[in-house]
Amino acid sequence: MALPTRQVLASPEPIEPSEHPALHPSITSVPVTPGVHLTGHSAYIEPEDTTRDTEPPPEAGDSASDPQWNTNSYFAPNAGERSSSPTDVAAGARSGQDLLRRLSLIPDPSFKKELADLDPRAAHPGLNLSGRVISATFALPYNIGYTHDKNWELNTRRGTSALFDSFSYLSSPSSPWNHTLVGWTGEIRDMPAPRPASSGSLNPFPILTHVYKGAAPVPVDGKAKPPPPPQPEELRIGRPDRERLEQKLEKEHGGKIVPVWLMDDMDAEEDVAVLTDQGRWRRFAEHELYTLFHYKQNEPADGRASRRSWADYYRMNKLFADRIMEIYKPGDIIVIHDFYLLLLPSLLRQRLPNVYIGFFLHVPFPSSEFYRCLSRRKEILEGVLGANMVGFQSYSYSRHFSSCCTRILGFDSSSAGVDAYGAHVAVDVFPIGINAASTQRQAYGDPLIEEKIADIREQFPDKKIIVGRDRLDSVRGVTQKLQAFEIFLERYPAWQGKVVLIQVTSPSSVQADKSDEDQSKIVNKMSELVARINGSHGSLSFTPVHHFQQYLDRDEYFALLRVADVGLITSVRDGMNTTSLEYIICQKGNQSPLILSEFSGTAGSLSGAIHINPWDLSGVADAINEALTMPEEQRKEQHNKLYKHVISNNVQAWTNNFLKRLMTNLSSFDQSFATPALDRAKLLQQYRQAKKRVFMFDYDGTLTPIVKDPSAAIPSDRVIRTLKTLAADPANSVWIISGRDQAFLDEWMGHISELGLSAEHGSFMRHPRSEDWESLTDKTDMSWQSEVMDVFQHYTERTQGSFIERKKIALTWHYRRADPEYGAFQARECQKALEETVGKKFDVEVMTGKANLEVRPRFVNKGEIAKRLILAYGDGPGDPPEFVLCLGDDFTDEDMFRSLRQSKLPQDHVFSVTVGASSKQTLASWHLVEPSDVISVISLLNGSADAGNVGAVAVVEGSIPETRT
Repeated sequence: MALPTRQVLASPEPIEPSEHPALHPSITSVPVTPGVHLTGHSAYIEPEDTTRDTEPPPEAGDSASDPQWNTNSYFAPNAGERSSSPTDVAAGARSGQDLLRRLSLIPDPSFKKELADLDPRAAHPGLNLSGRVISATFALPYNIGYTHDKNWELNTRRGTSALFDSFSYLSSPSSPWNHTLVGWTGEIRDMPAPRPASSGSLNPFPILTHVYKGAAPVPVDGKAKPPPPPQPEELRIGRPDRERLEQKLEKEHGGKIVPVWLMDDMDAEEDVAVLTDQGRWRRFAEHELYTLFHYKQNEPADGRASRRSWADYYRMNKLFADRIMEIYKPGDIIVIHDFYLLLLPSLLRQRLPNVYIGFFLHVPFPSSEFYRCLSRRKEILEGVLGANMVGFQSYSYSRHFSSCCTRILGFDSSSAGVDAYGAHVAVDVFPIGINAASTQRQAYGDPLIEEKIADIREQFPDKKIIVGRDRLDSVRGVTQKLQAFEIFLERYPAWQGKVVLIQVTSPSSVQADKSDEDQSKIVNKMSELVARINGSHGSLSFTPVHHFQQYLDRDEYFALLRVADVGLITSVRDGMNTTSLEYIICQKGNQSPLILSEFSGTAGSLSGAIHINPWDLSGVADAINEALTMPEEQRKEQHNKLYKHVISNNVQAWTNNFLKRLMTNLSSFDQSFATPALDRAKLLQQYRQAKKRVFMFDYDGTLTPIVKDPSAAIPSDRVIRTLKTLAADPANSVWIISGRDQAFLDEWMGHISELGLSAEHGSFMRHPRSEDWESLTDKTDMSWQSEVMDVFQHYTERTQGSFIERKKIALTWHYRRADPEYGAFQARECQKALEETVGKKFDVEVMTGKANLEVRPRFVNKGEIAKRLILAYGDGPGDPPEFVLCLGDDFTDEDMFRSLRQSKLPQDHVFSVTVGASSKQTLASWHLVEPSDVISVISLLNGSADAGNVGAVAVVEGSIPETRT
């Protein structure tokens, strides 16, 4: 049950008017982190008994259990419209300081960067913004229950509270945006009866209940886990009930909230959503991605479970894309959050090539050496690169991402971003903040907190208190913390009996450690350490470690942070640790030091903290002693530095900075030439619907990789088998359109009689089931070849490793074996010489390829062949092909893409795909990274659902293929 809104009492340390503008009362009604509403639950806070205060009566027809998270109450409503001029803003200022503060918040409109805070559309008129932001997050800020009488019960969701605060700000009157939140409903629980209210704190410890056997006076079973809420075998929800929930979310809680329904099945006759295994949508993200992103690996398995979870992950992202498409309007900005939705940017880009997308990852991103262990590594990177800008918590994470794009996909990258698919994807760093002002008001605004502080100090008189608060997860470093504390007591015996460690460990919201055995190992290790420390360094009257596994009451949480003499965070891998930020705010009075792991994403922002390596246990022990003995002046200096940073870089500033940087990048880089990754689900669906299909494949760089020796680029057995299977379908017309000569194509492809072949860029054709070549250039003047040979020979003699290839129609100069830089320089000089001589005398063109130059008659190109193949079907009703797939990798293939664009075929029937990691701008509509992707796509159409295609098959068929290939 959510806490009722309580009147905020006078703070024992009132905020002075001279303090930072972020602490001004006009913006202090933001819900506290880790909570997501004004005085409600948090990621670390246990719901309180609602009998403590009187809850406002619900409106008619509303559930009394509605949470207090309300986007419209995030900020105090502004009186009237937002002022836009300094004169209007200055009116009503009560003091000189107030006047300066008001004017500083409304800067000169001539500065576009500041104007974006007030009117983004005016700041960036070229973007044609709609003024709306669509935020996509995995789960809505509510735990949703479905009662037996078909009512909806909403309770505030724990975790990612800073993110929820950002959503609240965007939906508040203080934001210049109209905001829509899109997210999964989460696991909908069957609610047969209301849950009993929390019993509050228990004795013998006034503020917390012992759980761990190593810390409790009476041993308990450390392996015992809280019973999970009962899940129904099947939950059926009709359309009227689904619509009622959507109306309830939108109407009663401020801002527009659009739920995504992830269902196992749909009863089409009754329009009923069937929910059974609701946890399936989390598995790939939490078991595969979360684990690897935190530098852990799962034990090897047979791959079947991973295959199913990947298909579910793909389907989930596809359903998110479908839901966003329902509400999207041109000019909207879409901001996508975290590792659950890594495919969503690309899925949206496939449908909306010019959409504005920002993506932010809230967890670490690993180095390329670790990331490459991920089975679906290419698909994940391609998914994220559908965004215009990608944000990370720290610079090292952004650097790792750019490095992975270069090492795995072959894209050019720098510290500023990645050049991918014909566009620039900006990569930047945005350390997230908390709602500092509201945190301070609540931490110092409740007499119950003062009572808790007095209780703690009474229980530990004359003791130094070290506080830790972490999730029950191996990456949080609780084990390392306990081991370091033990070393501290051994190394500094003078502190024995004078220092206590209060460690609170709350259940993890991410099921990365999926088995009970894994959880038990973590719990047992912690319990053994606590028991050993207390046995070695404690007594009947003193216990040095108090370890608790539970959520905290809000009052207890803030009381612990305020009373602490040292804050100790030893994460071995963490994204952004908001506890450290809340600790700094709560230490305004004590100014106690903070010990922070250098592996936390927060470390780079909090330079005033004592940074430690959690694996260096002796170093952590020394840091504890340093913190406890730190002189008051140094403590004050460090805390002031930290405090200033936290209140300045709050969640509102983070939200605004992210959006402003995104708009700046959109204005700075032309995004209109971006080519999205191929939508395999759409391709498969159109293929299956079509009765007449045409395929056009380039050879080098498309079916086979580019190699230094052209004669070594022979097709693999898999390529041959895949093409033969595709061409065997009588509805398919399959053509290889290559710059290679007839002899090469005959040798390696000629035995597949169903294939059509075109040599030398369309100069010669061999139709399917025929052995005769047709020449299209019999009457062409070839006298230009001698002059071209002279020029090529001149540069061959001066470029070591280069050679000439003579075809029947074209001449090609290769420099693949030459020094790359010198070869490219000589090619430019050679091209210039040819264009000034032969190019002016004859009707020929000089073509630049991949490490080659080719001269050919101007009328001979692949585009003419593509046009001829399409026209061969006729242009009457029902004559043209219903499916065309054209793939190529270099400049010569652009002729095919251009020809298909100029054809009268419906665009959704034509799939023109450029292949390769090049960031070139192309006339193709889609993109694949490398030749192996081409073979995978052809295999998909042949009916083989390999691991990379299982998601597309699951979307089209509605089920996951069980075969493992």
